Amino acid sequence: MSKLQNPVQMAVIGAAHGIKGELRVKTFTGDPMALADYGPLYARDGRAFQITDIRPANTVVVVRFKGVSDRNAAEALAGTELFVDRSMLPDDGEEDEFYHADLIGLEIRDDTGAVIGKVVAVHNFGGGDILDVTLEGRKGVLIPFTQAAVPQVSIAEGFVRVDPVAAGLVEEDGEASREDDFDPKGRPRGPRDAGGNR
Repeated sequence: MSKLQNPVQMAVIGAAHGIKGELRVKTFTGDPMALADYGPLYARDGRAFQITDIRPANTVVVVRFKGVSDRNAAEALAGTELFVDRSMLPDDGEEDEFYHADLIGLEIRDDTGAVIGKVVAVHNFGGGDILDVTLEGRKGVLIPFTQAAVPQVSIAEGFVRVDPVAAGLVEEDGEASREDDFDPKGRPRGPRDAGGNR
């Protein structure tokens, strides 16, 4: 992705729609129709995609890209992830709103300030946002991204602070919790999607 310094994923191309080159596209913007507002979108290999037409269709949008005029060309694009540079996104959100891309790579600090891990991804499986972290040598540890579990986020200083008990990392008596005890309690902190919305 040579053209983008700091890529943020905006969408992924799905199946072809009809025979004239249209495609079903899953967007990660708050308003799916806003996908057309960011100018050219870029694939990982640097290819640029310009939207010439977009319309809503159930849970996705149907998009026509410049230069894609038949079903065969459209089918060849299935699964292509589309990005813009982070500089194209607004920074006017509320204090407790963050882009997922800004959280990835941040240090995880405990309530004493000690660095105990790193954020590697942010997921949302339908029940709220979850930080996927490497923690003290363990990969794939999941922490609910709630006010209780993650009381402090400092993008500028490069860390998030977690409450080990609320994050489900230890039980209240100090013992390590079991995976099947995971309970994502608390108010979601509300990371913003690529369109700047919760």
